Amino acid sequence: MNSILVDSSAWIAYFRGDPQAKVIDNYIDANIISTNELILSELLPAIRLIKEDRLAELLTKVNKLPLKINWSQIRDYQYINLQYGLNKVGIPDLIIFQNAILNGATLVTLDRHFKLMSKQIECNLMLIER
Repeated sequence: MNSILVDSSAWIAYFRGDPQAKVIDNYIDANIISTNELILSELLPAIRLIKEDRLAELLTKVNKLPLKINWSQIRDYQYINLQYGLNKVGIPDLIIFQNAILNGATLVTLDRHFKLMSKQIECNLMLIER
């Protein structure tokens, strides 16, 4: 199996112990889990704030997919989103989406807008249902 890119929403569900997110354990055990600097930037400040230093340390050791942002492609993705009525997709999520595609990773998320985007732009996606 290819690399698994776990986005912030899926990590948060996993840390809360949500049963649906337990699938992430399988990816950790198989050593195919990945993150990127954007996702870490979303997670680590709050983790540090609640003094979960060991968790913060472990997350920084997870394989990081390189972020090579193609801004023209990001604009194209947003244009496609707008064409299909997806009006509230933020740039950070577009970057995460692009990062998964460019690295051939499966994006694991709870955010439904990724599923809607993947109907127009091919992306390996695993949506964790709430």
